[in-house]
Amino acid sequence: MDGVTEDVVARARAGDDGAFRELTAPHHRELLVHCYRMLGSIQDAEDVLQETLLAAWQGLDGYAGRASVRTWLYRIATNRCLNALRATARRPAKAWDVPQVDPPEPTRLGEVPWLEPIPDPLLDPEARWERRESVSLAFVTVLQSLPPRQVAVLLLRDVLDFPAVEVAAMLDTTVDAVKSTLKRARAGVARRDRAAAPPADSAAERAVVARFVDAWQSADVAALVNLLTDDVFMSMPPIPFEYVGRAAVARFCTAIFAAGRRFDLVPTRANGQPAFGAYLRGGGGVGLYVLTLSGDRISALTRFESHLLGRFGLPPAR
Repeated sequence: MDGVTEDVVARARAGDDGAFRELTAPHHRELLVHCYRMLGSIQDAEDVLQETLLAAWQGLDGYAGRASVRTWLYRIATNRCLNALRATARRPAKAWDVPQVDPPEPTRLGEVPWLEPIPDPLLDPEARWERRESVSLAFVTVLQSLPPRQVAVLLLRDVLDFPAVEVAAMLDTTVDAVKSTLKRARAGVARRDRAAAPPADSAAERAVVARFVDAWQSADVAALVNLLTDDVFMSMPPIPFEYVGRAAVARFCTAIFAAGRRFDLVPTRANGQPAFGAYLRGGGGVGLYVLTLSGDRISALTRFESHLLGRFGLPPAR
C-alpha cells in the first residue's frame, strides 16, 4: 500500500466511516456491474454489493495490503455472488398475463426468467471492463447458462483483465484450474459472427431506432418485419415465451396489435443499447423494450416488466 492508502485503511479500521467510503466508493460502480453480470439481475446485484461492502467493513482487520483494495473488493464481491448463486432460488417464470391477447405458440421456453436490464447511467463508458459488448443483454444472458465458477473466471480474466495468479487467489484455487475453467467458459460463450451494432447514439443507430419507433407506434407489422434479421430473437422475462425468426416474431406482434393495443414509446438506454418505456396509448406503462442491433437491422427485442420503468427515470404512466 502507498502511504495515503495506509493512512485511509488505518482510519477506517479505527471506525472512521468517511475513510471507509474514501477507500471503497471509487469502486462501487464497477463492482455493481460485475455483480450484475454474474447474477443477471440489477436488484440482486445491488443486494450483493451491499453485502460486499458490509463484509469489507467487518473484514478490514484481515486486509493485509498484499493486494490492491480493488482486487480485495473484487474477491469479496465475486465470492458473495457465488454464494448467492449456490444458496438462492432464482425468481420463477411468470405466466402470460397480457389481457385480451392470445399469444401464438412460442418457439421455445426461456430459462432465464430473472434477467433484468441495467440503466446506462450505471455504466462507465470510459472503463475497459465496461466496454459495450461486455454489458450487452446477449452476453449477460449467455453468462447465466454457464456454471457459476466459469462465469467468475471468465469475467475476472477476459473482461476485467486480472492476472491468472490473482484470480486463483480470489477463488482459492490453482492457476492451472483457472486456465482450465477459462477454456471451458470461452467455449460456452462462443457465438457466431454477426454484423456489429452501430456506435451508440450515432446517425446509423438513430436511423434504425426511428424506423422501429414508427413501425411499432403505428402497429405496422410489415415495416417492423423489414427491420428484423432472419434469426431475430424476441423474449420477455420473466414470462418464458421466446420467439425466434422473422415469421415467429411477426405472428406474435400481429397478435398484440390485433387486440387493438397501441403504444407510445419513450426513449432511454439499457445495457449500452437503445431502449424504450412502452405505454398503452391513453393508459399506463406496460414494459421496457431493449433493442439489440446488428448493422442496420434488429437482431433481438427484449421486453421487461413495467415495474422497472422507475429505474430508468420513466413515469409509471403518461
